[in-house]
Amino acid sequence: MSDDGHGFATEQVHGGFLPDTAHGARVPAIHMSSGFLFDDFDQARDRFAGVDDGYTYTRLGNPTNADVERRVALLERSPEAILVGSGQAAVTVALLGLLQAGDHVVSARSIYEGTKGLLLQNLARLGIEVDFVADQRDLEEWARAVRPNTKAFFAETIPNPKNDVLDIAGVADTAHRAGVPLIVDNTLATPYLVRPVEHGADIVVHSASKFLSGHGAGLGGLVVDGGRFDWARHPERFGHLTAPDRALAGQSYVERYGSRAFVVYARDVVASRIGPAPSPFNAFLLRQGIETLSLRVERHTANALAVASFLEQQPEVTSVDHAGLASSPYHDLARRYLPRGAGSVFAFTLAGGEPAARAFIDGVALFSRMTHLGDVRSLVLHPATTTHAGRTAAERAELGIGDGLVRLSVGIEDVADLLRDVERGLAAVRAAADRDTTGREARHTPAPSVAALAHSVAQGHVVAEEV
Repeated sequence: MSDDGHGFATEQVHGGFLPDTAHGARVPAIHMSSGFLFDDFDQARDRFAGVDDGYTYTRLGNPTNADVERRVALLERSPEAILVGSGQAAVTVALLGLLQAGDHVVSARSIYEGTKGLLLQNLARLGIEVDFVADQRDLEEWARAVRPNTKAFFAETIPNPKNDVLDIAGVADTAHRAGVPLIVDNTLATPYLVRPVEHGADIVVHSASKFLSGHGAGLGGLVVDGGRFDWARHPERFGHLTAPDRALAGQSYVERYGSRAFVVYARDVVASRIGPAPSPFNAFLLRQGIETLSLRVERHTANALAVASFLEQQPEVTSVDHAGLASSPYHDLARRYLPRGAGSVFAFTLAGGEPAARAFIDGVALFSRMTHLGDVRSLVLHPATTTHAGRTAAERAELGIGDGLVRLSVGIEDVADLLRDVERGLAAVRAAADRDTTGREARHTPAPSVAALAHSVAQGHVVAEEV
């Protein structure tokens, strides 16, 4: 099914579907096969030569996986996507599709710790350098970090855990003036909240294990090529795409594939060689999740804003990092890029530091204590002792991750139940403060009515007032 101007919900259900001509099955089959038969000698030869686009081996392509690729590419308003085994694999494939020894990347500092480690450790061992932009809103800081060997900018639409929304168009324009593409990790926003390519991004990556799948049941990642970057404009910068290649009979990837040069290289040379192929069963789970993406994300974001609004009014809480709140320094960017909501992964800081965070996390009953995001279930974690434990105290302070900071990934449960659970956690914080042997007096300011706030969310008032 092609894009005929359908709405997002229609496309997430029907987009990219190819009818089953053999049996008429409406749900695409799970092709759990490592390889595929050839009709004859000539067909095998043609498939390996790229003349016949049929399947040869699941590491290189699979019909179940291809169904997901078509659908996500359509939802991101892009021509092509590559499905891989995880979000980390997607970031790796995207970067290695551009970089080689001696190259340089400019990245936002506020990114996933796994990606930061990939840049600082794994790629550094290959001779690839990175500079991090401390204030991603400062476009001049991005421009000042550019070197002659810079090959890419990297950032996230909604970084974790601070919900500090990216100025996509501003950073994209800065990247393009430097002659390099912008790679954007759109995991926490999903194409339902924003399509980065529409704002100038060139390559989009996803950890599909999060919101796209939605149910915490499988892993997956995607590299989406917007198909708009002119790789031939700076041929010396991207020689692997613009120079003659023996595998292409002396043609370059740009000559053979035009605007598809990067995505073909990333699929055929990088992903196929490294081998992060997803299981077709995981692709099936991912496709099932995508079909309800808009319904879930709409509920996720409404619930998260309600929880953030509630937390902002609590005396135990010193700050709430949610761009949907008018108090956020990123509220203007959320209004510009995320009119449907600023996502559901955010953080808040408790005045009592780590003891208060411990009391809150151990005190909740509905929130699951685990290191995942984008699940239908609400999740809670303490970054300073888990995801960011490898950073020094000074580094965590620079990132705004204090000992009292708690990260939430708000699910799709009834909002009244979530608010009651948050209040349960805050009650545990107050009880712990009462037991404080230093003699400090705990504050007991009455919390706003959970029922009243839940009713406001149900009526849409919180979203309308805050986002």
